[in-house]
Amino acid sequence: MTDDLNTTHDPNTTDDLNTADGPTTTDGPAVTDDPTTADGDLATADTPAAVRVTDLEIRLPDGPPLLHRTSLTVRRGRVTALTGPSGSGKTTLLRALIGDLPTGARVSSGSIDVLGHDVLALSTERLRQLRRHHVAYVGQDPGSALNPRMRVRQIIAETAAEPCPTAVRDLLTECRLPTGDGLPDRRPGALSGGQQRRVALARALARRPDVLLLDEPTAGLDTALRDDIAGLLRHLATTRGLTILLACHDPALVDRCADDVIDLGTNTLTAPRPAVPAPRPPDSGRPAGRSPGPGLAARGLDVRFAQRGRAHQALTAVDFAAAPGDSAGIVGPSGSGKTTLLRVLAGLQEPDAGTLTLDGLPLPATARKRDRAQRRRLQLVPQNPLGALNPARTVGATLARPLRLHQAVAKQAVPGRVSELLRNVGLPPDFARRYPHELSGGQRQRVSIARALAPGPDVLLCDEVTSALDPDTATAVMELLTRLRTEHRLALVLVSHELHLVAAYTDTVHILKAGHVTQAGPTRQLMAPAPGPFA
Repeated sequence: MTDDLNTTHDPNTTDDLNTADGPTTTDGPAVTDDPTTADGDLATADTPAAVRVTDLEIRLPDGPPLLHRTSLTVRRGRVTALTGPSGSGKTTLLRALIGDLPTGARVSSGSIDVLGHDVLALSTERLRQLRRHHVAYVGQDPGSALNPRMRVRQIIAETAAEPCPTAVRDLLTECRLPTGDGLPDRRPGALSGGQQRRVALARALARRPDVLLLDEPTAGLDTALRDDIAGLLRHLATTRGLTILLACHDPALVDRCADDVIDLGTNTLTAPRPAVPAPRPPDSGRPAGRSPGPGLAARGLDVRFAQRGRAHQALTAVDFAAAPGDSAGIVGPSGSGKTTLLRVLAGLQEPDAGTLTLDGLPLPATARKRDRAQRRRLQLVPQNPLGALNPARTVGATLARPLRLHQAVAKQAVPGRVSELLRNVGLPPDFARRYPHELSGGQRQRVSIARALAPGPDVLLCDEVTSALDPDTATAVMELLTRLRTEHRLALVLVSHELHLVAAYTDTVHILKAGHVTQAGPTRQLMAPAPGPFA
């Protein structure tokens, strides 16, 4: 998170940010509603407030509020989870706490108090001090915040509050990252999405903040790592007295680590409740025994990344296939090579060895060597849509571009097709006027899916497409993709840690571990009755 943001604040404030804690308040409920549950008082009234938001509403000049009027209190040394459907304002609220509103957005009412400081009245310099020394933020797309030219050890060391020769190693270990396989010398591009997320967390912790703000901290992580991160957050709150506010769609994480839960859909405070496993939808796969035909296939893929003379083997002798109309899942622990495999299939990562074919014909290894028809036929939905959407283009322009480039529809039909694509992914047509920064993480994810669908692909490569979506929206998106592959014989390749979705919506599954395919076959056999070996 950069400290220099183009925000305008009152330069006459006299807040002193060179102390660990500012003035605190202890009165008032945690939200406007009664902060109790059926189990009784949450016992937070005597704990000083680290964050207090009162009647806050954030709007764009033309359009509905990004955050409806909200009041809440986050107590010091506690873990508080923000929940609610995609688009309810979780990310907007987290960013507002550090004075980082989306471009064009304004606070139409209310106040924000963080560690006793009126955030909306802070000068630019004092706002920087607050972010530099006291409040750390890790966004939903942490990879875009990591300098691609710096190595992991440099990324973490540059924010360290105190110089220490073992600081980087200790922080990597704390965030469940290896220190002995060359990872500290890698650059962000050689990390998996889950590894990037944990490096960003280590970087935030290096400054030893008083308040830690996390946006979907377990998105893209396997079940074991989700449990590790939950334990780490509880450890930080208990041992460091760190105040943690996290936006989260993961009920298991909320249950494991949260002291309080604030639902932005209802603006109420509750205690965390045991997570209920998502029900498996009706089996939507193809009939058992139907033989696959030609489609996308890879054989003998090897990918190596070099770090300072040492080679990291990301993929080793990987075979893969996805037939028209079929859905092929790719699962495995974080860092096992899932995203690398998807990037090779999309032509964004050239393999060191191996071949690709499409309908039995050779497919060039890189996208730039593929012709327009081949590029149209394979479309990628990336794990982090914020970095993949052009911030200077409206949603409508983003969706119209592939329609025109691939001549998918007549010129006069483009606006209608854009509206149809938005409706297909559960967004209203008037979102065509918005820019990516005006969308929530889940909304950007759905725009990214709509863009990939625009040219009418034959193969859709999906990297964690439901990680930023609430369960209802995730199911709706998967039902949409299932309908499209059925109607248009679309081959769907799904990388996901949501094993119940993989079990319900794929026909075959490839299980990766340390760059090797350890098992491959029908999903019904490999992921039944339990949802896979990584649950």
